[in-house]
Amino acid sequence: MEVSMFLNTLTPKFYVALTGTSSLISGLILIFEWWYFRKYGTSFIEQVSVSHLRPLLGGVDSSSPSNPNTSNGEADSNRQSVSECKVWRNPLNLFRGAEYNRYTWVTGREPLTYYDMNLSAQDHQTFFTCDSDHLRPADAIMQKAWRERNPQARISAAHEALELEDCATAYILLAEEEATTIMEAERLFKQALKAGEGCYRRSQQLQHHGTQYEAQHRRDTNVLVYIKRRLAMCSRKLGRTREAVKMMRDLCVFQLMKEFPLLSMFNIHENLLESLLELQNYADVQAVLAKYDDISLPKSATICYTAALLKARAVSDKFSPEAASRRGLSTAEMNAVEAIHRAVEFNPHVPKYLLEMKSLILPPEHILKRGDSEAIAYAFFHLQHWKRVEGALNLLHCTWEGTFRMIPYPLEKGHLFYPYPICTETADRELLPTVFHEVSVYPKKELPFFILFTAGLCSFTAMLALLTHQFPELMGVFAKAFLSTLFAPLNFIMEKVESILPSSLWHQLTRI
Repeated sequence: MEVSMFLNTLTPKFYVALTGTSSLISGLILIFEWWYFRKYGTSFIEQVSVSHLRPLLGGVDSSSPSNPNTSNGEADSNRQSVSECKVWRNPLNLFRGAEYNRYTWVTGREPLTYYDMNLSAQDHQTFFTCDSDHLRPADAIMQKAWRERNPQARISAAHEALELEDCATAYILLAEEEATTIMEAERLFKQALKAGEGCYRRSQQLQHHGTQYEAQHRRDTNVLVYIKRRLAMCSRKLGRTREAVKMMRDLCVFQLMKEFPLLSMFNIHENLLESLLELQNYADVQAVLAKYDDISLPKSATICYTAALLKARAVSDKFSPEAASRRGLSTAEMNAVEAIHRAVEFNPHVPKYLLEMKSLILPPEHILKRGDSEAIAYAFFHLQHWKRVEGALNLLHCTWEGTFRMIPYPLEKGHLFYPYPICTETADRELLPTVFHEVSVYPKKELPFFILFTAGLCSFTAMLALLTHQFPELMGVFAKAFLSTLFAPLNFIMEKVESILPSSLWHQLTRI
């Protein structure tokens, strides 16, 4: 009875306010959920429920291992997944002063993220400094310069070091950050080479005199290799490709002769592959691939997609999807398709850039293998080589999506490689400028349930608010009828309780 009296006192304005407020709240929740999903790739409500509510309700955290006695195979798989999420230095990274900064001057956009530049600063400290730097004043200044965050402070420190002596690392910094053209950068790197070779010869004679001299020689070796590699890249950018190939071949031989682990981080063979493709020297490209496309070596998009390009080159000029569907694929065509499927499985982001379905940006200074950052770095330099091979992009367009039929659950099980790592999206969002670039995500994530639920709730309450505003009397009748039906079981129970309990006891309960 009291519920019915309360419902009768409600006016249509109350229902308009109720439905309007509900629609507003659900709309705000929907906007926040959508923003959170776009930024972090997960639902906020779902994350909170899994992270905080589930443990309180006695649920088991899925992230914790249920069985401590993990098999060796699973452990190896986990270790491989961690290694695949490692961030690598981009072998073909651009010059910061002559290329990245020029892009900023023209567009007003910053092509490099703070995270990417911070990784570069750490690399420079690893490559170009050692514990004995305090013995040489110029090296002591440069040790502080590599730690500076302000570019102008780094450049000023490099000039200060050069006032004391010819310092190879100071020339490197000026070539990378102050030079505004490739020719100017090359001139500074040649001066760095002259200074670096002198330091290398002196430290080579003293390397066996103690750990301090050995560390100094290792640093001088890193400096020399870095300078020669960048000089080769300058030659490549200035059109002297054959000269660049010769320098890169010498560096590859030097890298194999020396046993310093840091030299393998440069991945000079990827620079060599790109230059050989520019010369259309496909036989030498195949020879380099035979040396580096080994199961014991870490793969890369450059190796996988270059191997696919060479096999596609043998059949792409005469390939026709209609003819292939009628007669079937020949052995050579099957090999080419399998190579493309292998490459796409390794990095599924590359085809959209090669097929120009997604716009390119300047590649970052660091890449994540199998991630969007690696795809951008590969396509930025190799798109021209795919275009040069007649029919190669057509063959890629016709066959690349077939890869996904072989790996229906890429995060759980791969076909030729380990399962696709789940950490790539997070790392790529740190490496790439998400302000003007939409990070490619694989596999595509479906919208979380709570976004769909709040979208439906918002739409439903907005429709109710509109109907209530337009037809207040009619909607008031419907609302009263609905609420009366909803509270009918409660009214029935209350009436039964009143009839069973003595009136005096019920009176005392109601007073309490």
